[in-house]
Amino acid sequence: MTSNNGLKIRTLHRRLGLVMLLPLLGWAATGLIFFLKPGYDGAYEMLPIKTYPLTEQFVFTPDASWLEVRCLKTVLGNHLLVRTTRGWQHLDAATLQPREKPSAEDIRQLLHDAFTQNPARYGQVSSLTELSALTSTNIQVSLDWQRLSLQQKGPDTERIDRLYKIHYLQWTGVKWLDRVLGMTGLVLVTALSLLGIWLRYRSAK
Repeated sequence: MTSNNGLKIRTLHRRLGLVMLLPLLGWAATGLIFFLKPGYDGAYEMLPIKTYPLTEQFVFTPDASWLEVRCLKTVLGNHLLVRTTRGWQHLDAATLQPREKPSAEDIRQLLHDAFTQNPARYGQVSSLTELSALTSTNIQVSLDWQRLSLQQKGPDTERIDRLYKIHYLQWTGVKWLDRVLGMTGLVLVTALSLLGIWLRYRSAK
């Protein structure tokens, strides 16, 4: 009876191992990539707006609702950024009114100036849609006008993001189903480990 139980457990352990073979290989491969981080520097580099020394004094009366103030100068001129409880606002330093969104030509100037910090990655602006641009090197760059900040994403960024999804069993894109897959994977790995410990203990005994 004991021998039959041991055989059943060995069979169950072997079958669980086969079921978990693909996820375990995926975890091992992606874990190695996350440890070595090849290509991470470019994929997730911060693309700052290029700024210049202020050559003139900002004169304005701060509003009591402002929590933070930033005065910057870019290729487009001076910028006044203020943070309130509702978030950041991009104001005209002379009128303290919200500054209008930049024209397409202004955006191109701002981006081209920022790209000079790493021209090999960004190249030139190929196309422009509102506040987003696609570069000649296939990098997508988005401008947050209120914060006066840039975000970049390329094929390498998307590739690494897909590896994260593989590693965390986010295979379907459906949040609840991926959560079930993740929990199932954890349960099976735990069961596989416990069965392996039991078989090793039984064999030693």
